[in-house]
Amino acid sequence: MEPSWYSILPPVLAIVLAVWSKQVIVSLFAGIWMGFTLLSGFNPLSGIGSSIDAVVQVFADPGDARVLIFTLLIGSMIATIEYSGGVRGFVRYLETRRWVHNGFRAQCLAWIIGIVIFIESNITLLIAGAVCRPLFDRHRISREKLAYLIDSTSAPVCVLIPLNAWGAVIIGLVQGVGIENPLEVFIASIPLNLYAIIAILLSALVIYRNINFSQMQLAENRTEAGQPIWPGATPMIDSSGFEHVDHSDVEQPASAAYMALPILAMLVMMPVGLLITGDGDLIKGSGSLAILWAVIAGIVTSWVMLLAAGRASLNILMQVFMKGAGNLLPIATILLLALTLGDVAKLLGTGPYLAGIASTAVPQVFLAPLVFLVAGLIAFSVGSSWGTFAIMIPIAIPIATTLDLSVPLLLAAAISGGIFGDHASPISDTTVVASMASATDHIDHVRTQLPYALTAGGLAVLGFLLLSFWA
Repeated sequence: MEPSWYSILPPVLAIVLAVWSKQVIVSLFAGIWMGFTLLSGFNPLSGIGSSIDAVVQVFADPGDARVLIFTLLIGSMIATIEYSGGVRGFVRYLETRRWVHNGFRAQCLAWIIGIVIFIESNITLLIAGAVCRPLFDRHRISREKLAYLIDSTSAPVCVLIPLNAWGAVIIGLVQGVGIENPLEVFIASIPLNLYAIIAILLSALVIYRNINFSQMQLAENRTEAGQPIWPGATPMIDSSGFEHVDHSDVEQPASAAYMALPILAMLVMMPVGLLITGDGDLIKGSGSLAILWAVIAGIVTSWVMLLAAGRASLNILMQVFMKGAGNLLPIATILLLALTLGDVAKLLGTGPYLAGIASTAVPQVFLAPLVFLVAGLIAFSVGSSWGTFAIMIPIAIPIATTLDLSVPLLLAAAISGGIFGDHASPISDTTVVASMASATDHIDHVRTQLPYALTAGGLAVLGFLLLSFWA
C-alpha cells in the first residue's frame, strides 16, 4: 500500500503498548497484527492469520534463521560455562592473585572485570559482584559505587561486541530491514555508539579522580563510617549467601580455562568464518554465518574439555544445553517478532513515510539526537534495551536510507538510546541485577547512579548533534 498515516500505526501501537504494559512480546505482536489488519482491508481476523504466517515466514530467510539459532546457542554456551565451573574458576583466579590491597585497586578490578567479560551482561554483573563486593566492604568503598561501576561496564561493553547475543540481536534487526551487509554496518556504528563509550570512560574517570556526586558522596561517607548500607535499607540479597556456596558435588577444582578457552575459540572462529564465507575478504563475509560457527566452536570446545576431563557425561551436557537454550528463548522470541514487525513496516512503507515527515518537520542535524532521546524514553519506560532495539532500529534505519543519511550514525543513536534508558531505568533487569550482585538497596543504587547516567546522556546528545553536522 502507498505510505500514509496508517503506516505508522503498527510501531506506534507497539511503543505505546510496551510502555503501558511493560510486555514487549505482546506489544510487538499487537503491532504486527495491526499492520496486517491494515494490509488485509481492515479485517482483524484476516490480520491474525496473516500475522502468524508472517512470523513463520521469518524462518524462510537463512540469515534471520541463523541469528535466531545463534541466540539460543549462546544461552547454551553460557549455561555450559557456568556448569563447567569456568566462572567460579575465574573468580578464584582473581582472588588468589591478591594484588588488590586498597580501595582504588578494588574499583579498578570491578571495572576491568566489566571490560573483559563480555559474553552476557548479567554474567558480567554477577561475576564482578561476587569478586569485588567483599573487597569493597573490606576497604570501605560503598556498595552503591560497586553497583554503579559494574552497571556501567556490563551492557555498555556487551553492546560494543559483535560476538555475543547483543551483537546477534542487533545484526539480525539490521538485516531485517533490508541492509545487505549488516555486520559491516554494525561494526561501523560501534565507534559512534556514544552513550556506551562515554559511560565506560566516565566510570573510569570516576575511579581515577574519585568523582562522587551528592548522593554517592553520602553513601561513601556512610561506608567510611562503617555502615555498608543505610539504616532501614533493604539489600536485594543477603550477601553472605555468595561467600558460602557449596561446591562439594564437584570432584575436581574449577579452572578459569573452562571459561577462557571456549571464549577464545569463539574469538578465533569469528574472523575465520568471515574469511571463508567472504572468499578471503573479511568484510564481504556472512556475519550471521560466521557468528553461528563461532558459538558452535565455543560449545564444542567446552564439551570436549568436559568430556576429556571426565567432568560430565553426554547426557548431562545435553540437559545443560537445552536448559541454556530455554533461558534465552524469550530473547529469541522478541527478535523473531521484531523481524516480523520490520517486514510489515516495509510492506506499509513506514520508513519512507516517517522519512518524508522528518525531512519537512525536523532538520536533519536533529534526527540522530531525536532518535537517541526517543529510544532512551522507551527503554526507561519499558526497562528493556533489547525491546527498545526491536522497536527503534526498524524505524531509524529506513529513515536514514530514505533521506540518504548515515545508517551507522542513526543505528548508533538508536542503540545508545536503548542503553541510556536501560541504564537509568529502575525497572531494567540489568539495574536490578546490579543491585542484587552488589547486595545494595535497589532504590539507593538507582538514586546514586542516575546523575552519572544523565551526565553521560547529555554528553551523548551533544555528541550526536556534532556528528550530524559532519555525517
